Amino acid sequence: MDLNADLGESFGTWTLGDDAAMFPLLTSASAACGVHAGDPVTMLDTCRAAYELDVRVGANIGYPDLAGFGLRYLDMSFDDLFGTVLYQLGALDGVAHAVGASVDYVKVHGGLYDRTVRDAEQAAAVVAAFQAYDPGLPVLGFPGSALLELAAEAGHPVFSEAFADRAYLPDGSLMPRSQDGAQLQDAARIAERAVRLATKGEVEAVDGSVLRLEPHSLCLRADAPGAIDTATAVRAALEQAGVELESFA
Repeated sequence: MDLNADLGESFGTWTLGDDAAMFPLLTSASAACGVHAGDPVTMLDTCRAAYELDVRVGANIGYPDLAGFGLRYLDMSFDDLFGTVLYQLGALDGVAHAVGASVDYVKVHGGLYDRTVRDAEQAAAVVAAFQAYDPGLPVLGFPGSALLELAAEAGHPVFSEAFADRAYLPDGSLMPRSQDGAQLQDAARIAERAVRLATKGEVEAVDGSVLRLEPHSLCLRADAPGAIDTATAVRAALEQAGVELESFA
């Protein structure tokens, strides 16, 4: 099982999360590419740390929205979104190569992540950019999403992820963050859910029904209160359960 988190989200003098403490707990790190979060120096530091710790680097692609942290929906044209995705891939890939690393997969972020679950037009622009940049680039995303379906049709290796710390609705979607209870806080409960996802491929929805997910990766939040304690608990629980931790990439 892979453990991934979004890292490299600090910008200038503003620091978000504790990347140094999170890195040793991961097998894959999705690095911000400077348009929804991050900056050139942060990107460089993130890629260097990943290389030194043998953590796979992913490009965390988002809407160009630093002020909104990429969480807002932007109605971008096909060409604008295509170009923005290419720009981010090229930027991170160049920085990664400078420190001996490489971009091993791609994952979309925030508003773009949510949008491309069902919006085939936005997903098509994103996938077209992936194709133009690297037709064999692995794509990590939400199971059943338009993004993964189009990426698979285009020939990209696709991998799905699950969230042990998010509440799931009975239809398999995530409860919106704006609703109470959407984000779980108890580290022990999150770790228990992670083990169940990794060993049984299932998670309990808010109504008590059981969803079959069978993810390739579990996403951990790096910017939440207590993120390091939670990630530590998750990794320890998985190892104790005999789950082999390695990157899908």
